[in-house]
Amino acid sequence: MDETLLQQLAWMDYRLAVIFTVIAPILLLIWSFLAKVESMQRLLGIYWKVASLLMVTVYLLIPSWSVGYLTGLLSRILIPLGLWFWIDLNEEIRDQPTSRLKLAFTAWRWAVTIYCGLGAIANLPFIGCAFSGVMRQGAYCQVWLEAPSRYQQILHANSSPGFLGFLGIVGLVVYVVYLFTFLVFRLGRQGRIAIEE
Repeated sequence: MDETLLQQLAWMDYRLAVIFTVIAPILLLIWSFLAKVESMQRLLGIYWKVASLLMVTVYLLIPSWSVGYLTGLLSRILIPLGLWFWIDLNEEIRDQPTSRLKLAFTAWRWAVTIYCGLGAIANLPFIGCAFSGVMRQGAYCQVWLEAPSRYQQILHANSSPGFLGFLGIVGLVVYVVYLFTFLVFRLGRQGRIAIEE
């Protein structure tokens, strides 16, 4: 693939990620609080817990750490799972009266699911960037590091990439512990019910 085209596609992916995974859910969360729709608030709370792996990925890619390629792919798999997994929340949202919020929320859920699914498929060829040091040095892998590097320049200009990567590793450890705790303890006890008794 042409390097310029790949670079344009990578930047487009990052821009779409900001729209679908950051801006839209923030607006929907505010809207659901104003409309007092608890099921959407709860699902968006779960979404933010799951989607935090995207921010961890950015911090891992700032110092070019290979694990960031894996967490990026994993986040695109976990986000749709987190959005559609909960039986009780799905039913409550489906039973909401028709409104602009319900339409916007449903449209966003489908859009982010499609975006993450296509993104996961598109990122599969880059999974080798996580395992091959030689490959990681090539333009094929480096193109995915441009946006995290730009993010660092804008928001963390005085911080070293190593320090920001350390923050990413800490975030990843917390994320893995939380996910492990959920899978081992909560999932077995509550199943696919999001509201705790």
